[in-house]
Amino acid sequence: MCGIAGWIDWKKDLREQQHILKSMTDAIEHRGPDAEGAWVSENAALGHRRLIVIDPNGGKQPMLYQNNHHQIALTYNGELYNYLELKEELTGKGHTFNTSSDTEVLLHSYLEWGEECVRHFNGIFAFGIWDEEKKQLMLGRDHLGVKPLFFTEEGNGLLFGSEIKALLAHPEVNAEIDQTGLSELFGMGPMRTPGQAIFKNIQEVRAGHYMIYNEQGRKDVQYWTLESKKHMDDMDTTVNTIKEILEDTVKRQLIADKPLTTMLSGGLDSSGLTAIAGREYGEKTLSSYSIDFVNNEADFEEDFLRRDLDEPWVKRVSEHVGTDHTSIVFDAKKLVDNLLVPMKARDLPGVGEIETSLYLLFTEMKKTATVALSGESADEVFSGYPWFHQEEYLDAGVFPWLLNIGGIADVMKDDLLDRLHIEDYRKQRYQEALKELPVLEGESDIEAKQRRMSFMFITRFLPFMLDRKDRASMMTGFEVRVPFCDYRLVEYLWNIPFEMKNVDDIEKGILRRALKDYLPDDVRNRRKSAYPSTKDEAYYEGVKDWMLSILNDPASPILNLIDADKVRAMIEDKEQSTTMVKSLFDYLIQVNEWLKEYDVSVKL
Repeated sequence: MCGIAGWIDWKKDLREQQHILKSMTDAIEHRGPDAEGAWVSENAALGHRRLIVIDPNGGKQPMLYQNNHHQIALTYNGELYNYLELKEELTGKGHTFNTSSDTEVLLHSYLEWGEECVRHFNGIFAFGIWDEEKKQLMLGRDHLGVKPLFFTEEGNGLLFGSEIKALLAHPEVNAEIDQTGLSELFGMGPMRTPGQAIFKNIQEVRAGHYMIYNEQGRKDVQYWTLESKKHMDDMDTTVNTIKEILEDTVKRQLIADKPLTTMLSGGLDSSGLTAIAGREYGEKTLSSYSIDFVNNEADFEEDFLRRDLDEPWVKRVSEHVGTDHTSIVFDAKKLVDNLLVPMKARDLPGVGEIETSLYLLFTEMKKTATVALSGESADEVFSGYPWFHQEEYLDAGVFPWLLNIGGIADVMKDDLLDRLHIEDYRKQRYQEALKELPVLEGESDIEAKQRRMSFMFITRFLPFMLDRKDRASMMTGFEVRVPFCDYRLVEYLWNIPFEMKNVDDIEKGILRRALKDYLPDDVRNRRKSAYPSTKDEAYYEGVKDWMLSILNDPASPILNLIDADKVRAMIEDKEQSTTMVKSLFDYLIQVNEWLKEYDVSVKL
C-alpha cells in the first residue's frame, strides 16, 4: 500500500512548485515509508509514498508511459487482485510489460480502455492518472471504498491525496469547518456521510466512483452500484457459491512479496479467513494475531454486544489451523496515552478506545509482517447485526447506529443546537440514502425493510469501518486486506434474502454453512461477539480526568461548542453507564484536541 498526492493547476507552472508537492507527500510518509517519488509537468504534479508489498524493484511510482505522442503519469495506492489475468489479456492485445507490478497493469489498462478501465478491476485502489495529451486528470476509487481519496478544488485547479493532511499541507488550503461540518461532527459522529470530509471545501471521491477533471470542469461517474434482482439459487448452490468466492478471494489476497499474517479474534469471520488461508499455505506456517486487555478475564461482563471472551476461542482456532499465534495485551494507561494517535491518523475525531487498541495492535503486527487479512465487513455484507431482526430499528426512520450515539449532540450548547437542527440533518442524510436504494418489486414488507437496512450498512456504516481500518493500519506502514469486501461477494450477497442469510436461526447462518469444511462446529456456531473493549475502571478514570481538565481550561476550543455544565453533570452522576459515558468523553476529548491541533476555524 502507499500514499498518493497530486496538484493540477491551469495558471501556475508547477515545475517551480515542487517543494509544495513534497510537503504534501511528506505529510503522508507513514503510508509509504519505503520510498518516495514525484513527477511534475507544467500543469500537473503527482507525488507518491511507497510501502513495498509486490515487486520491490519494478513498482516505483509515479509510473510513466511515454511514446512520441503520448505521455501518461500514474500515482496509485492499492492492490489489483486480478492483475495477472489483466496482464495476460493486455499482452494478447499487444501491450508489453517491463515489471511484475500491478501498477504497470493499471497503467496499461488505462491505455487500453481509458476511463472504462475501472470496470475491469478487482481490488482495492485509489489512483490519479494525468494524461498529458488530453490535459486531463482521472481519479478512481475501488468499489467499496477500501482505499481513501480526498480532493479539493482550490484557486485555478485541484488537489488530491490519500489523506486530508496531504491537502492541508498545501499553503492555499485552510482548516475550516462550517455549519454542514459541525452537523456532521456532532450529528453523525465518526460515521460521517460518504463524500463529506468535515473540513470546508474538502470532499472525497465516493466508493465505486471515478472523476474526470480538465480545464472545462469536473465530471463524476458512478461506475459500480448494487443491483436488486430476485435470488434464484437454492440453498446448496448459494452456500457453494459463497464458499467458492471466498476461497478464490483469499487465494488472491495472499499474494505478497513481504511477510503476511491474519487477524484472529476467534469469531466466525476472522476464524474462517484464517482457516482458508492456513489451508492455502499448505506446509508453510501461517501467523496470526489477537488483542486482549489487562485483567480482561476478571473484569469481563456479558452484554448486548459481547457474549463471551475471545481468547479461549482464539486458542481453539489457532490450534485447529496450526497458526503461529501472538496475543497482544494492553493496559488502560497505554490506551489513554495513545488516544489521540488515531485522530491524527484520520485527521478527524474517531471512536476512541476501540480505535486506539486497533492502532496499537497494528503497531505490534508491523514488527513481524507487512500485510494482514482481516474479517472486517462480514457483518455488513452478511447482515449479521442484531438490528436486522429488531422491529424498532427496522422502522426507526434514521440510521440505526445513531440511536446509540445521541449523546454527542445532546451536550452541545442550546443556541447551537437550535441553529444546526441536528435531528433534521440526520433525517435529511437518511432520506438521501433512501433515494439511492435499488428497490425490488414484489418483496414482502419485512424483506423490503431488511434490504433497506442492508443498504444502509453497506453504503453508510461500512465506510466508517474501512476508514478506521485503513488509517489505523497505514499510520504504522502496515497493509490490511479485507476479503469480505470483494465486490463479487458483495453483489452476490446483496440479493440473498435475509431469511436465507440467517438460516439455522443464527446470524450469518449461510456463512457458517459455507465454512463447514474449514472450522469445528463449536467455532462455527459461536454467537457474534463484538470487537473487544476494556472493562478496566482505570481507563474510565483516565478519560474522565482528561475531560475535567478540558472543562477547567478556559482556552479549550470545544467550550465554544458544548455546554460544560451538561458534561460536568454526567461526570458527577454515579448512576450513569460508564461504558456510554467513556465513549462520549473519548469523542469530546478528540474533538477538542482536533480543533486545537489542526487550528480549525469555525465558520458559521
